[in-house]
Amino acid sequence: MSPIAKLFAGCALAAILTAPAGAQGVLTQKNVSLGLAQEIANAALAKCRTMGFKISVSVVDRDGLPVIMMSEEGAGLNTREGSDRKAYTAAAFHSPSAAFTKRIHDNPESAGSIQYSRVLALSGGLPIKVGNETIGAVGVSGTPGQDDVCSQAGIDKVADQLK
Repeated sequence: MSPIAKLFAGCALAAILTAPAGAQGVLTQKNVSLGLAQEIANAALAKCRTMGFKISVSVVDRDGLPVIMMSEEGAGLNTREGSDRKAYTAAAFHSPSAAFTKRIHDNPESAGSIQYSRVLALSGGLPIKVGNETIGAVGVSGTPGQDDVCSQAGIDKVADQLK
């Protein structure tokens, strides 16, 4: 082998050996499917119906992107945006949207995050988790203080699939 070929081979080997381990391979991540999102949304709607409320419900994936949004006939105009923003907040912070209010109150340095365009510091958004991993979130808007109850009913409906 010529000295130039040895130099190139040595450089190639060095590049391979020094490459970070995380820079290679394919990621596998759990996420909310359309079917799962539909089951969650339908269960949340059904729960709110039994309570006499007309609501909107949104389910977002692990990245906060909308998977499904449903709205009852007669639900308030603002409930569509509210359900989406609550779901996004729960997905982004891996905790209930109601906890976002406490976070801002308890940690004044984080108060600027209320300026993010899709967050909403109101109850009704709950993360959808498999173990400790957030794979999406559900948000409900349109009840006076009962949004979390309906969101939880949606998650409870599919609890056996979240293991």
